Amino acid sequence: MASEQDIRRKARSDYVYRRMTGATISMALNISQATFGRWKKAAKAAGDDWDMARSASIIAGEGIETVVSSVVEDFMIMAQALLEEIKNGELTMDQKVKHLVALADAMTKMTASAGKLAPKISELGVAQDVMRHLLDFVRQHFPQHAAVILEIIEPFGERLAGLYTS
Repeated sequence: MASEQDIRRKARSDYVYRRMTGATISMALNISQATFGRWKKAAKAAGDDWDMARSASIIAGEGIETVVSSVVEDFMIMAQALLEEIKNGELTMDQKVKHLVALADAMTKMTASAGKLAPKISELGVAQDVMRHLLDFVRQHFPQHAAVILEIIEPFGERLAGLYTS
């Protein structure tokens, strides 16, 4: 039977190098999520920041674009959750406006930072936006050609993704 130290090392390895979630690691190693969280917190207090190690591993293996993409994706998920809370929460209109202004500011800063840290991701976003506008334009003004444009845009989108993420 594996010792607690062996399980803890396996948890760290799975988190840092395999990028598994805490919940998945907890299930796989038959430990509670609270235990995983305590181990992670204790390691950080001792100078071993698992999140920092995870980011460094990703940068070393796949580049900063992957890290930035992951952070932006997480931010957008949290932003969507916050928007739901604003819409459905028991807030006054003044509170809703303050939260929306803060979220808009945070999104602007996130977008600017992401563009500076990983310009190819930003460029890909612009390219995808242009393709979406082209498709909308064709649908409005040349509906008879929409199917052909769509047939071309889908594989071209894959090519763009390859150009801007490699």
